[in-house]
Amino acid sequence: MTTLTARRSPVRTVLALLIVAVMLFPLYWMVNASFQTNEQLARRSALWFPLGGTLHGYRDAFAQQGGHLLASLVVALGATALTLLIAAPAAYALALLRAPGGKVLLSVLLVVQLVPGIVMANALYEIFGSAHLLDSAFALILADSTLAVPFAVLVLRAFMTSVPGELVEAAALDGAGAVRTFVTIVLPMARNALVTAGLFTFLFAWGDFMFATTLNLDSGTWQPITVGLYDYIGAGTNTTSWNSVMATAVIASLPAAVLLVVAQRHVAAGLTSGAVKD
Repeated sequence: MTTLTARRSPVRTVLALLIVAVMLFPLYWMVNASFQTNEQLARRSALWFPLGGTLHGYRDAFAQQGGHLLASLVVALGATALTLLIAAPAAYALALLRAPGGKVLLSVLLVVQLVPGIVMANALYEIFGSAHLLDSAFALILADSTLAVPFAVLVLRAFMTSVPGELVEAAALDGAGAVRTFVTIVLPMARNALVTAGLFTFLFAWGDFMFATTLNLDSGTWQPITVGLYDYIGAGTNTTSWNSVMATAVIASLPAAVLLVVAQRHVAAGLTSGAVKD
């Protein structure tokens, strides 16, 4: 059995590398195209490497899409902060304080995950329109948080249920109240879960297109990079500048890629925490 496994391992490795190569090829081609000139991209024969490439696309991307990138960063960071500010205490109450109606609230949170986003977008458009919040960063932050908070509460609660009850009891015996126990004991222990919830919230807000198009006017000043890239492709003067389009896509993908690489250890621990005990 050991010999057979050893013989199969190189085959499995090769298959795994092929699968990864197929999955990553669109990303490579996006980067490759971003360094090519428009003349090179227009050729019938594809260039597999950006020989004689140019940075013109990146200069155009930063010049024309810099404001959209800043808007996406502000909205994503704001949504992440607001989501964790709401979800962490809520998860603590549901997991360790046994708040009344906790099971009902958990059921509601699960049901909310099934509500189509477009339904919420239409409802929020009416609400924010009445409150004169359309075309603002605050509206996008609130909208993104409406979908992120239920998910973050579920992730954080799953971890907090695994916090040893002895620690909470010991803190209570030392005179610590619920708030102090939450800040000094639970939050430090829930670091991986907080990173996980915060990362997924940031990625969702960064890549959001539905709320960004629904809650922004045509002349909106707070249009994220997703809307900027969509308009960039649709603009008549830029439809032939595909190196600029690809450069914008590369720049827009970098924050997500960097965060996933840096936080992958915390994400893996955060997603598996509380999987045994609930």
